[in-house]
Amino acid sequence: AGARLPGVALGLTERVDGWGDGARRFGSQRVLVEPDAGAGVAVMKLKNPPVNTLSLEFLTELVICLEKLENDKSFRGVVLTSDCPGVFSAGLDLTEMCGKSPAHYAEYWKAVQELWLQFYQSNLVLVSAINGACPAGGCLMTLTCDYRVLADNPRYCIGLNETQLGIVAPFWFKDTLENVIGHRAAERALQLGLLFPPAEALQVGIVDQVVPEEQVQSTALSAIAQWMTIPDHARQLTKAMMRKATASRLITQRDADVQNFVSFISKDSIQKSLQLYLERLKEKKG
Repeated sequence: AGARLPGVALGLTERVDGWGDGARRFGSQRVLVEPDAGAGVAVMKLKNPPVNTLSLEFLTELVICLEKLENDKSFRGVVLTSDCPGVFSAGLDLTEMCGKSPAHYAEYWKAVQELWLQFYQSNLVLVSAINGACPAGGCLMTLTCDYRVLADNPRYCIGLNETQLGIVAPFWFKDTLENVIGHRAAERALQLGLLFPPAEALQVGIVDQVVPEEQVQSTALSAIAQWMTIPDHARQLTKAMMRKATASRLITQRDADVQNFVSFISKDSIQKSLQLYLERLKEKKG
């Protein structure tokens, strides 16, 4: 799906014990993987505190961890969840897009593309156990999954809210959302930058189940077990068939998409709005 990303030499594959005995964890600085090889499932926990912002290093580590699981034939499914209380992922790291060089913006955007392509085209069953707020890039990550379970907490909203920041969701973000909730609902959600609370998220179909917070991971594991009753080859070929057109659209336009992003994000007006937003965030923290 693309060239190897920079950052492989960041000490990303340190193991917390070992790998392959079905009980021990492995991972990296920002991703914790809890494998159960006996069940054929791994739980991948995002741990880039405080809000799992998708920095360049974090994007790279996520892709490497998924590839490790893909390459180990004892695994058939992954539950994606957060290790940061109250937040699944706050989305793309705005500091990677603000006050940097065009070359940096290009490198960052290639990493975002790579994450989407690897997760969207994965042969594994991917289920999101959404145990916190899930805007923008966090929402995009869950939309690459086969099934989504959201905790029933009114603070845990989900959606692509880019327009609220004065930026535009790229065509492949749009395509991914549209495939899940349909054209009209996606058009309204994207233009208004809507973030859906749990009941609305279920109603519009951006998530498949809403359950009490303490049941999110167990429900996700139950869902993955159901998907894994289907023979892998049949399910994988069907998934590839369903997703091929959407994935191919980005693959054939990757370079142009990077150029469009760099051109857009480099504009003075966009840089100013991002700086204002980051300053407001700092004031809130203060």
